[in-house]
Amino acid sequence: MAYLFFSLHDLSEKSNQKVCKKLVIELADSAKIQLLREADIAVMLELRDLNPVGKALKHIRTESIEDELRKNPMVKEAECYKTPSGIVHVRIVQRRPKFRVMGMESYYVDVDRKRLPISLNYAAYVPIVSGRVTKSMATSKLFDFVTFLEDNPFWNAQIEQIFVRDDQKIELVPRVGDAIIVLGTLKDYDIKLEKLRRLYVGGFNVIGWNRYKIIDLQYKDQVVCTKVDQLSELIK
Repeated sequence: MAYLFFSLHDLSEKSNQKVCKKLVIELADSAKIQLLREADIAVMLELRDLNPVGKALKHIRTESIEDELRKNPMVKEAECYKTPSGIVHVRIVQRRPKFRVMGMESYYVDVDRKRLPISLNYAAYVPIVSGRVTKSMATSKLFDFVTFLEDNPFWNAQIEQIFVRDDQKIELVPRVGDAIIVLGTLKDYDIKLEKLRRLYVGGFNVIGWNRYKIIDLQYKDQVVCTKVDQLSELIK
């Protein structure tokens, strides 16, 4: 037992005296998300004097590397470990953008309701929300609304952009047709959109999609449409 203990201790000491010869950086989800590049991680560590290459393994603090990487708003998870062969591994899980805000400020909101800065290296293909979007609105009511659209195959295919007016009411830009959809407030948005879905299926598929320039869903049990020639038409 004493010999075994001595052997393991001696092996550990020799391992700690080894010098890190390589830094391996893995972006776990880089096939889908590219907010960060491996070179960005290497630069971050270099600037904080945390690049392990050339340092003795016993002097490399993996916790310090993890803590520094987690400070980056694009990083959701960071794991660092070293091997007896002298290689330090860093594994990064990036945050996943859900939609992009383009208004008074420009940023992403991720799936955890966190605000992320815009990446200079990558543009995520996510829904766009523009206009007078407040930070609290982006991470609460708007987040829930975007989730509703994503989870509904019909609306996920129909809505191209969300616009927040100065009065905080919502307008939607559809992928099909030239009409602007006035949703109003986000109260009962599911009921309002169901009215429009029925109109799409039972009306526009028959009379065409380009007859109206404004479709207003703010009124109970009815949809008010403004024709291209400025005349209004009430549809119950």
